Amino acid sequence: MTLLKVENLTLQFDTDEGRITAVNNVSFNLEAGEVMGLVGESGSGKSVTAKALMQLNPSNAVYGSDSSIVLEVEEGAIDVLSLKRERDMQEIRGGSVSMIFQEPMASFAPAITIGDQMVEQLMLHMDLNKKEAEKISIEMLDRVGISDAAKRFKQYAFELSGGMRQRAMIAMALSTKPRLLIADEPTTALDVTIQAQVIDLMKDLVADFGMGIIFITHDLGVIAQTADRVAVMYLGDIVEQGTVRDVIQDPAHPYTRGLLHALPRLDDLDAPLTPVPGDIPSPLERPSGCVFHTRCSVAEERCSELVPQMTVLGDGHSCACFVEVEKRGAA
Repeated sequence: MTLLKVENLTLQFDTDEGRITAVNNVSFNLEAGEVMGLVGESGSGKSVTAKALMQLNPSNAVYGSDSSIVLEVEEGAIDVLSLKRERDMQEIRGGSVSMIFQEPMASFAPAITIGDQMVEQLMLHMDLNKKEAEKISIEMLDRVGISDAAKRFKQYAFELSGGMRQRAMIAMALSTKPRLLIADEPTTALDVTIQAQVIDLMKDLVADFGMGIIFITHDLGVIAQTADRVAVMYLGDIVEQGTVRDVIQDPAHPYTRGLLHALPRLDDLDAPLTPVPGDIPSPLERPSGCVFHTRCSVAEERCSELVPQMTVLGDGHSCACFVEVEKRGAA
């Protein structure tokens, strides 16, 4: 069942320098029980896209007239962008949709205990009394692998280690049993051991709760271990989509290949890392034509003038690149 359907999502911001485009004509679907990776460099528009699903972007955000975000919940379909009042958004934010942030200290109020924050959220979104909410909160802390959960429930965020805070953040996000979980670089600040534990935990939770997950990261290595499908973003555009196997084993877009070549190889420790040349442009200086042409090694003259359309290369695998589409005979 399709849990989330995003179509033609365009998001701009009004700034002192003018109106800038952060997300450009993005479309994707997410099925229930599926993990979709959203990857790209910092500034690619990943987090802005994710926040749009809950209308969490600031008040200077302007959505395109034909942008559509439809979320399926038990009561039926919700047109997220049609919700205008904060009260209407309550079912979405923290209820049907939860979000895990990269740095949990930015999410937990430092002067309120972990438990009080979890209880407040549960009582807001579910028909529970305080005692019932406490019981569920402690059970969820235990479920995510926090030892002595009843004790941790009464502690403040600064009293927990980094890995434990991240687990507490996951427990809080999952306590309302959301239909959709957005994980915004949840493992970036963790050491590799805790990172692996969090990845395994999220896999288990998908199996247990059947929720859909959007996993945002710049690390394709993490996506290879976690996701079912992946969408590669660059300067607000999705340039390639497909199953993890297709995109990682047979990358089509030059940007995707660049990201993969920048990863260290364990089978050849002497091999030099090959970064994507140049820097991602500012949204204020968004290139014409293909947005990646200023850094692309295979770019042609037309790439600076014409915008490539997303073209199907195979079953569920698509790419927006003139050169690659013609080389594969998919044009």
